[in-house]
Amino acid sequence: MILHEIETESRENIERLQLERLIKTVERAYNSVPFYQKKLMERNVIPERIKGLEDIRNLPFTKKQDLRDNYPFGLFAVDLKDLVRIHGSSGTSGKPTVVGYTKNDINNWSEIVARAIVIAGGKPGEILHNTYGYGLFTGGLGLHFGSEHLGMVTIPISGGNTDRQISLIEDFGPKVICGTPSYVLTIAEHMEEMGIDPRKTSLKHGIFGAEPWSEEMRKMLEEKFEITACDIYGLSEVIGPGVSMECYQAQDGLHVAEDHFLVEVIDSKTLEPVPDGQDGELVFTSLTKEAFPVLRYRTGDIGSINREKCKCGRTTIRMSRIKGRIDDMIIVRGVNVFPSEIEHYLLKVNEIAPHFQVHLLKRGYLDCMELNVEVTETFYKEIKGDMGNEKIFQLEKFISNLMKSSCLISMDVKIHPPKSIQRSEGKAVRVVNKRSMPINI
Repeated sequence: MILHEIETESRENIERLQLERLIKTVERAYNSVPFYQKKLMERNVIPERIKGLEDIRNLPFTKKQDLRDNYPFGLFAVDLKDLVRIHGSSGTSGKPTVVGYTKNDINNWSEIVARAIVIAGGKPGEILHNTYGYGLFTGGLGLHFGSEHLGMVTIPISGGNTDRQISLIEDFGPKVICGTPSYVLTIAEHMEEMGIDPRKTSLKHGIFGAEPWSEEMRKMLEEKFEITACDIYGLSEVIGPGVSMECYQAQDGLHVAEDHFLVEVIDSKTLEPVPDGQDGELVFTSLTKEAFPVLRYRTGDIGSINREKCKCGRTTIRMSRIKGRIDDMIIVRGVNVFPSEIEHYLLKVNEIAPHFQVHLLKRGYLDCMELNVEVTETFYKEIKGDMGNEKIFQLEKFISNLMKSSCLISMDVKIHPPKSIQRSEGKAVRVVNKRSMPINI
């Protein structure tokens, strides 16, 4: 097992390094980014007044809207001539978010992702099959450069063209596969349709992220491919994938690259810190970024942190897997539920395939939820394709009661034949709002 020196450092040494880098980051933001200079001056904060990590609470938060308001280059700390790359969001809900990277930023990011791949079980000289999308999205190129930095042979296939994916897996013999869990599951199902046993491929480790996924989904992926399935976390505003990575030995939380990022967990309403182990909104401050330093970025992701030493030997802080996003939360008569919670319980139902969508509908003056699921091929054959079968009605009733008792929400359940819910070649679409109002019932 390859361990980076920071991964086994004492808490005292880690925090000493973080403080040194935090001060430099605040200096860079204060001197080079007018937006941050104004925010820091409003709080009467100057870099020289930062004496300990606890002083981070005096720094301003950064939100996604701040990136949109300063589109395209207003938050950059360097001139365009010093950049080597720009990434950004799709901008489907307004102005896109844009982030920049210097050559040193790219080198750091590559090393961070290389470390993450090692944490997940990858090794130099092996082949990595990368199904993450290439382009402005950071996933594809982030894993690509990290894999090459580690010394792996990288297959830059990106998403889609599932037949081609399967052919290359069979022909090239990769040990590691990367992608969204929903799409890699689609690859496994397509293999089975072709009469190929996914468990007989060369794959040993999976690196999955870019969407919340449950323990049940992990078990399904591991059983389908006979691999270890580990979670990777990151977002373009902070750097991209690699901010934290789950180790294949313990699969118990994601190790944060603490020499490059400082993590906090806050109550999203009071903005105050919450105790270790308690869920809240994850907040990250970059410690080494040159082109795009970010102070206390509110991710909107829900999780917690754990400072205990991991059984893999690493001492870095671990964050929990993402439970959901604040803006993905469905509120039903005062009860909060995330799509990942629905997935958690659905995948315990043997007759149901791991694909679902929640539709938010308006019926007259009333709002309602409709849970669309599909049966497995095995169950479909058992009922001989008769979707009007009494067993279907009983299954709908069972799932409705399961959601009521487990997630404390009432919803209509509609069961569909196999392969009837649209598959995604990227992030799975779990909630479809068929109304013009926000997702708040």
